[in-house]
Amino acid sequence: MDSYDVVVIGSGIGGLVAAGLLARYGRRVLVCESHSLPGGAAHAFQRQGFTFDSGPSFYCGLADPTSCNPLREVLHALGESVEAIPYDPLGHYHFPDRTLAIYGDAERYQASLAEFSPQAAQELKALTQKMLAIYRPLGSIPTLALRADGWLLPTLLQRFPKAMVQLLPQLRGLGRSMGDFVDATVQDPWLRQLIDLECFLLSGMKAHQTVAPEMAFMFGERSESVIDYPIGGSGAIVDALVRGLKRWGGQLRLGTHVEKIWVDGGMAKGVRLKNGERIQAAKVISNATLWDTCNHLLRAEDLPASYGQQALKTPAVDSFMHLHLGIRSEGLENLTIHHVVVNDQNQDITTPGNTCMISIPSVLDPSLAPDGHHVIHTYTLEPWAGWQRDAGYGAKKEAKVQPLIRALQRVIPDICDRITLKLIGTPLTHQRFLRRHQGTYGPAIAAGQGLFPGCKTPIKGLYRVGDSTLPGIGVPAVAASGILCANSLVSPRETAALLDLQTHTGTQH
Repeated sequence: MDSYDVVVIGSGIGGLVAAGLLARYGRRVLVCESHSLPGGAAHAFQRQGFTFDSGPSFYCGLADPTSCNPLREVLHALGESVEAIPYDPLGHYHFPDRTLAIYGDAERYQASLAEFSPQAAQELKALTQKMLAIYRPLGSIPTLALRADGWLLPTLLQRFPKAMVQLLPQLRGLGRSMGDFVDATVQDPWLRQLIDLECFLLSGMKAHQTVAPEMAFMFGERSESVIDYPIGGSGAIVDALVRGLKRWGGQLRLGTHVEKIWVDGGMAKGVRLKNGERIQAAKVISNATLWDTCNHLLRAEDLPASYGQQALKTPAVDSFMHLHLGIRSEGLENLTIHHVVVNDQNQDITTPGNTCMISIPSVLDPSLAPDGHHVIHTYTLEPWAGWQRDAGYGAKKEAKVQPLIRALQRVIPDICDRITLKLIGTPLTHQRFLRRHQGTYGPAIAAGQGLFPGCKTPIKGLYRVGDSTLPGIGVPAVAASGILCANSLVSPRETAALLDLQTHTGTQH
């Protein structure tokens, strides 16, 4: 029987970050991934010469040595990096009656907003200052210093006393919703709608359901770091994490389906694969969702009934419809990379099909598409209910992507005449390839309605990482979850040594 210090189930960003750091700390680590490609919801795939991002496409600070991006910190700790292309504006928001350019530079963003509403521009400036007051002290503490045990506070007080003092006036705000800050600062109805949209893009929920620190980091990184896109797409980030894992002796096994977590006497002992093989490990980390871990990877008798019942009651963010296109690019020289289209301003932005996200990364990185072509990824919320692979599945897929087509026509009016490759993903696609409960992107726990479950479980030796452990459905949150978990499995002295090394190489804040 193979034996390791740690077995990680799943090679999503959270799993790869935890595995890479633990290998960096000297642990014997194995990552088991059921798919043929690593990366989980952030993997990249190729078809007919096009390279598609399967999920995330917006990044900040990948090439900025002062960025607070947890992913950038981890890559540097592993001795890896990605080449990235900076750009601004970061995108355009298209409403039925107007199009707004969104800039990382705060003054340019406010000037763009002032074209429609001078009041909104002034209120955005005031709101930005409140968000930066939270971001700056939090951002001065490297995510690599964080852990999910009793050593957290002593570590922070010892190493970052100035930041901790600066945080004191902000403590009340850390537990508030973004909506609380909006109510106290913003009267302009147009700006309130805009902030709701930005919260939705980040957390899957509107301002009053989104925790304020999430948005504070978004405001801070957007205005004080670099907005950049990795050359090679999201797959380049995954490849760098895999290289870092292997550089420090960790292993990745693709096409390796974990059937069950092996639990004996209330302790995790390893995993059992679908082929019957057992792998022994002192610690097991699940990068599966909360629901998949409890429902499929564990037996009912392994978990305390109260924990399992509570976990399964956790509300989930809906899944998505995805449309991946290869198109002819002639005449499209002035395209920008990111667009968000609200099809109907009279409908709620969270209505499936109403808010559509568009990414055209080949405008920055032509290597993602054949000559004379662009690659497009566009997606919108889509509930799980009612989806099944039956005789009407194909027709339903075509019907459900029509809002995405309409959104694309706001950006490229003749899009339908340009298509050379068309791929449609549904909630069933997510469940099948990513092994995610109902194709979800994580919990929908509103601000003030409970805490995210975190990395610990009632089973000794079993931990969790990923988008159902920390707020936010984006890459920084899942990368941070991997850091917290990995640091909690090593001594504070080991973490301090790694932090000291980062300081000496000039990357610490």
